[in-house]
Amino acid sequence: MTLPLMPKATAVWLIDKTALTFTQIADFCGMHPLEIQAIADGEVAAGIVGYDPVANMQLTAAEIARCEKDPDARLKLLPSTNPPPKRHRGARYTPVAKRNDRPDGIAFLLRNYPQLTDAQIGKLMGTTKDTIEKVRSRTHWNSSNIKPRDPVILGLCTQSDLHHMVVAANDRLTREGLAVPAPPMPDTDEAA
Repeated sequence: MTLPLMPKATAVWLIDKTALTFTQIADFCGMHPLEIQAIADGEVAAGIVGYDPVANMQLTAAEIARCEKDPDARLKLLPSTNPPPKRHRGARYTPVAKRNDRPDGIAFLLRNYPQLTDAQIGKLMGTTKDTIEKVRSRTHWNSSNIKPRDPVILGLCTQSDLHHMVVAANDRLTREGLAVPAPPMPDTDEAA
């Protein structure tokens, strides 16, 4: 269940301004009824200013009135009018612990997906074209220790992002009239 914004402050407001039961407020705010009782007694959340869920479009006054009349009724959160934030595509943050794995992922992509452009690899791995060129030409400062490893397994990109980049690269090659490299086929011995 989706919780209201600032649940503890919302609980403070509901306790002060409504005749709802502790159980109703607890269910709406995702808290325990004893915690709501402690807020009402002033033992918890003494300095928290109440957050009005009606003014902030999380509840309607009619919904509160309905639940005040029936102690078994539960408050229903209004659907959000804000669209969910879009995940922007582009260079991603790579945690410090995984940065040393990035050249291994680049080497894997260069070896197994030669149709990818440097820009696509840079976007996928969150790196620069200069680093990609150094890995390709084996002039990277750590080139003696680079072992091609799958960037999906390393956690540097997702399988779906890699798949979309490969499909886009294959489409580009098809438009340009160049042959799309075929994936390696497993050996099959068919007895006829």
